[in-house]
Amino acid sequence: MRNLRAEMTRFGVTNSDIQTALACSGKTATNKLSNVTEFSVSEALKIRDTFFPGLRIEYLFATAEEVQDTA
Repeated sequence: MRNLRAEMTRFGVTNSDIQTALACSGKTATNKLSNVTEFSVSEALKIRDTFFPGLRIEYLFATAEEVQDTA
């Protein structure tokens, strides 16, 4: 979730914003952002469409391994 976290910082999106958009608890949002549990496809699309409409979903939700493979 490195790219998602970086874009959240760049755009001023907080964990609380993600929690509100997904209508979930703070613990659930934290777990998803920490990669303890996975985002569903619909949740990922909701986050992208709400906060980062100009960015590709594959970029935002790339794993650490995928990010290293492209470097």
